[in-house]
Amino acid sequence: MPYRLISWLSPLVLLVIWEAFARSGVISTQVLPAPTKVLSTARELTASGQLPKDALISLRRAATGFVIGGGIGLALGVAVGFSRLADAVLDRPIQMIRAVPFLAILPLVIVWFGVGESGKVFLVALGVATPIYLNTVLGIRQVDPKLLELGRVIGLPQRQLIRRIVLPGALPSILNGIRLAITTAWLALVVAETVGADSGIGFMAMDAREFLRTDVIVLAILIYAAIGILSDLAARVLERRLLSWHPNYANARS
Repeated sequence: MPYRLISWLSPLVLLVIWEAFARSGVISTQVLPAPTKVLSTARELTASGQLPKDALISLRRAATGFVIGGGIGLALGVAVGFSRLADAVLDRPIQMIRAVPFLAILPLVIVWFGVGESGKVFLVALGVATPIYLNTVLGIRQVDPKLLELGRVIGLPQRQLIRRIVLPGALPSILNGIRLAITTAWLALVVAETVGADSGIGFMAMDAREFLRTDVIVLAILIYAAIGILSDLAARVLERRLLSWHPNYANARS
């Protein structure tokens, strides 16, 4: 309990120090406005309706890309994890795609999809698919061979072997891939929304840059960070529930 309290107090301490430095002039407000100024800006944008609108648009893009990319990554990971032929055909091209930075592929995405919604969702889906794919393959291949042998000894058919032993054994790794994918989804969305967008949190930040509104830019960064933290917390809750049977997670809950 004390460690959990410390984990929440440390960001608050940083905010207090940031506020003190900004008010005393150690940090110029043009460089980094005080937290109270950023909070005031958030109230203004919320009252005008701009902030809720852009936040909902960004959330919709991230959620759509996450579902599409997560489904593709999971399906490819299961195929490669169970089949050597699929591994030979799919793994190397996927690793090559994974090595390409978002900024490098962005011009091609704009050529393919234009500046509409589909290109932004595509970038998020691409970023989400690879960590889920990698962790799914890893989880399947790390299942204890002794458990598989035990399943065969007691006469479990292949389908039951996969459902009762392989997939539960791979689930911790898959869920870890989901947590990594959440972070990657927001990174991809930042890139997608800062080029050719007319709405969303990233567009709000880029538009503020034209008018040197550092308070709005910092607000956008904090919103991305807050949504990322909340998404990770949701993933951790899901992890604890789905892995309540696992001794390590059971001990963590107690």
